[in-house]
Amino acid sequence: MSAAPTTLRAFLVAGGGIMVYTVMDALMKQLSIDSGAYNAVLWRSAVGSILCGALFAVRGGRWPAWRVLKLHIGRGVAAGSSVVLFFWGLARVPMAQGVALTFLAPLIALYLAALFLGETIRRSAIIGSIVASAGVLVIAAGEVQADASTQAVLGSMACVAASILYAGSLILLRQQAQAADPLEVALFANLVIGAMLLPAVPWAGDLPMPSQYGALLGAALLNIASVMALAWAYARAQAQVLAPVEYSAFLWAALAGWLVFGETVSIHTVAGALLIVAGCVVAVRRQAAGPQNEIGM
Repeated sequence: MSAAPTTLRAFLVAGGGIMVYTVMDALMKQLSIDSGAYNAVLWRSAVGSILCGALFAVRGGRWPAWRVLKLHIGRGVAAGSSVVLFFWGLARVPMAQGVALTFLAPLIALYLAALFLGETIRRSAIIGSIVASAGVLVIAAGEVQADASTQAVLGSMACVAASILYAGSLILLRQQAQAADPLEVALFANLVIGAMLLPAVPWAGDLPMPSQYGALLGAALLNIASVMALAWAYARAQAQVLAPVEYSAFLWAALAGWLVFGETVSIHTVAGALLIVAGCVVAVRRQAAGPQNEIGM
């Protein structure tokens, strides 16, 4: 069977996963505004763990081998730190702006691959970094021109930090997706994130209000669906093939921000997002030239 139809299906499934995740972002933004990012992520993880755990048990799932468990823990820690920072930031900036800043993740992943996997940094990656950095500066200039509050600036910085941690989780995702089925990936993502946040419950935790139950259940279900879709896709296609689908999140975020929160997208955010995307495209494109276009690290 040709690999092309499988790759196309993986791309479409990943696109659906990104769309679903962005809808979940809107629910989580409201929960983060109402009760803080910590509580929103904690209770979403708790509900997700219960739902995934029940289905995992019904299907006769087994505890993973230590080799696979290490992947689950590593990615869970990176993803958990990322989502708390991201939703804290998203509660303070427009959705489209916050999502645009996370587009740095594929570019950062190239440098992390060089640092941890010994891969070579191409000249195109350096050029792409410069272009993408210009995009971040354009978005920042928009905040300055709009006389943004300190909270908005901190929110943007949190989204950038979240993109660095998310890039680390991308390094592990393909290995994780090839070693475990989508349900196991979703289960351990929720378990690890919940376990990370649990120690702070006595100081930071608050029980969700009854009015939030529906949003929490919806966020947990959408998160599970998104994680399973992306795990299925990454098990069948290379990360470099699927990375561009991440950029569709900007359109969904802009639409969700407008419909749910009445947010408008500034020209600075649009221009900055385009520069970041362009930088990533330049960085990840294949090079036909030889070693003279590569810089060892």
